[in-house]
Amino acid sequence: MSQKEGFIGCLGSLDVMKWEWKNCPMSWRGSFTNGKDQVPTIGLEAVVDSRYYFWHAFFGVPGSHNDINVIDQSDLFEELTRGAALEVHFVLNNKVYDMGYYLTDGI
Repeated sequence: MSQKEGFIGCLGSLDVMKWEWKNCPMSWRGSFTNGKDQVPTIGLEAVVDSRYYFWHAFFGVPGSHNDINVIDQSDLFEELTRGAALEVHFVLNNKVYDMGYYLTDGI
């Protein structure tokens, strides 16, 4: 994301949402339904930048999974764990950071 938005070092905005699956097969409904929605849903994880370009999408996780489980199954952080992630260097409050971050909504 750009510095002009005030998020120095931010790689993008990360969110997980659920889409209703109207034609879900009956034999799969238990796996794709959580207690809150009462309808089958599919999870979508996405990362967008400040220009609303999608840089990452991960789709198809059963709606019964919470956001953390969806992110855990995604390959978004694989490069980070291998040490091959995008290099981002910035200074905030006189502390030097060499790793970017994703803006989320309380995951």
